[in-house]
Amino acid sequence: MIFIMEKEILACIKDQDIKYLQAGQISKYVFPLERKKAHDDYVSHLIIRVFAYSISPKNEIRYLIQKRGMKKESFPGYFTDSASGHVIFQKNLGLKDIENNAKRELQEEFGIQPKNIKKTSFYDIRTETYMNTSEISYIFLFQVDYDVEFEADPIELDTGTSRFYSEYELKQILKNENSVDYSRKIWEEILTMDLRNLLKSKMKMIKQGNVALFIGRFQPFHHGHVYVINNIFKEFKKIKIAIGSSQLSNTCTNPFTSTERRKFLVAALKSRKYPVKNYQIFEIPDIFNAEKWVNHVVSIVGEFDTVFSNSDWVRILFQQKDFNIGKKITIFKKKYSGTNIRKLISKNDKNWRNLVPKEVIKIIEESSIDGVNRIRKLCKEKVSN
Repeated sequence: MIFIMEKEILACIKDQDIKYLQAGQISKYVFPLERKKAHDDYVSHLIIRVFAYSISPKNEIRYLIQKRGMKKESFPGYFTDSASGHVIFQKNLGLKDIENNAKRELQEEFGIQPKNIKKTSFYDIRTETYMNTSEISYIFLFQVDYDVEFEADPIELDTGTSRFYSEYELKQILKNENSVDYSRKIWEEILTMDLRNLLKSKMKMIKQGNVALFIGRFQPFHHGHVYVINNIFKEFKKIKIAIGSSQLSNTCTNPFTSTERRKFLVAALKSRKYPVKNYQIFEIPDIFNAEKWVNHVVSIVGEFDTVFSNSDWVRILFQQKDFNIGKKITIFKKKYSGTNIRKLISKNDKNWRNLVPKEVIKIIEESSIDGVNRIRKLCKEKVSN
């Protein structure tokens, strides 16, 4: 019997679009490409790096390090991260999907099952260069069970030296042994961190408060947004509404300007008789820097008690900065989404009108905006390009 190995399809991205990953916009810009072609044609693509550790009952930290096998094409015999690999393309790829890729790699290389991963934390996005190709690295920290049993893959790793090390041993490896530059730098950063407290749950669900922050792109504003706002107002006296990616407009993904999106919000809130004193609208331009983005948002909107967003990207970034995170509030998520509405409009499917408040439809169809024809034209141009 002949077995045919399934081709590995990578999540690739155009160089000019890499910056959008720093704004959490993954699925809108990645595209599928077979692994060999991506490497042969020097096409930028997404990878993951896992840095795993365990904490013993005596509160001792040990770090899981792999030494690459001597037959590996790149960096044979070098110490590196715990596990790494390509991000496999899938439709609507998001941060949680990339995290699952990271769990898969740890399982393939060390045999560590997802059930043995106690806590996970997204750490950073960094661009690496390998053989004249950009690899955009999503970095995760995984705390695994201290007594986890593992079995290193003898094809991928040096099984004798790929194991858990103490802090002292890790420092000696980084100082005296050959190690991959990108991984060594991150291990050095991790050694300065308080891992015992790093991944404590920072998601505090509170029932009542004064001010909530609600972040969305509102491309366009739809009944799903109305549902979220109505539910937030049940618990909070005031909502600060942040228009994300405010500087982006006139593309298939972001067709409306921040001024137009503000008009959507004002019209919908007025129609539902929410007093102006109970909400504020802010414009948040992307800065394409995940590390600084939360501080950027806070510098614009000021103080608030809890942040609401159904974006895993937004929730994780705020959670890691120790903010209160509100529960996800969704209703028929696939139906009530800007992506679906723009798709229906581009296909001349009038069912989009059932998903958007009538006062917003009126604005979209104003002659000065001509939003329906705008979306059809922009999305047609995207397909042709």
